Amino acid sequence: MREFCTNLQNIGGVIEYLKKIAMDKHMIFLLQGDLASGKTSLVQAYVASFYPSELVTSPTFSLMHQYRDIYHYDLYNRSLEELLALGFLEWLENEGTHFVEWGDGRAMALLRENGYNTCVVTLSKHRDERIYRIFDE
Repeated sequence: MREFCTNLQNIGGVIEYLKKIAMDKHMIFLLQGDLASGKTSLVQAYVASFYPSELVTSPTFSLMHQYRDIYHYDLYNRSLEELLALGFLEWLENEGTHFVEWGDGRAMALLRENGYNTCVVTLSKHRDERIYRIFDE
């Protein structure tokens, strides 16, 4: 486990660490944290490090947004059964890096059972900063 405590202006170390984990792999990052903990902001910073002109928004209502080879999902208030019916596992077959907001233990178990490379990133607020805990076993 690696831990960073930083603000958005200095998030570069977190982004570089995530890039290192995802390098040459089909990687799925499960982002866990309370509302407004910075999950979408983390994805925005990651995408901006590759594609600065991309406008990254939360996929809360559409379930998934794609930024070339980076995929961003929001599972908030969706059951695992609903996700499977919508083709969630098929979307994850796309080569690239996937960020899944609200990826819980059930989602993690399903992904690991199906052989996906996963990494949990927990986010929590700490004063004017965020604590990023990255479990990249």
